[in-house]
Amino acid sequence: MSNQLRIIGGQWRGRKLRFADGEGLRPTTDRVRETLFNWLQGSIAGAHCLDLYAGSGALGLEALSRGAAEVVFWEKNPKAIQALRDNLTLLQSPCGEVVRGDTLQLLEGPARAFDVVFLDPPFGRELLQPSLDLLASGGWLAPEARIYIEHARRGEGFTTPPGWELLRSKQAGQVAYHLATN
Repeated sequence: MSNQLRIIGGQWRGRKLRFADGEGLRPTTDRVRETLFNWLQGSIAGAHCLDLYAGSGALGLEALSRGAAEVVFWEKNPKAIQALRDNLTLLQSPCGEVVRGDTLQLLEGPARAFDVVFLDPPFGRELLQPSLDLLASGGWLAPEARIYIEHARRGEGFTTPPGWELLRSKQAGQVAYHLATN
């Protein structure tokens, strides 16, 4: 594991963490994370967060650093899972839980509501829209939850589920990202 990410804010600010190599594993960039967490200011402290397609865990780890009460990381890559668990142990964080499984299958299972959801599926695999639809219909969102959506700037688009409002949208390099609420 030679890949590193840096926590950009909160109690672990500046901390560098390793993450596993893997196809499609690309942490959200520092610049995009900075913007996202500025958007989420006031929504993270004490929040219950779900990091779908967690990969490196950059979004969920950043949320924990900034005071989230809990982050549940969903990932199916065994190497990424081990790296996430290792990083939570290194940071001595009892507030992170790593769940192994396929996100679409997990979204079809029993639900509990989260305040913030990070949705950044592997690019080019047509996972974004089905994930959004299952999130919207499955009881996964607390009232006025914040949903972060990231996708390739060109290619896979999405339609927000009925009743959702798109609060913010931006682009950086090859990435488009958005913040929505239900």
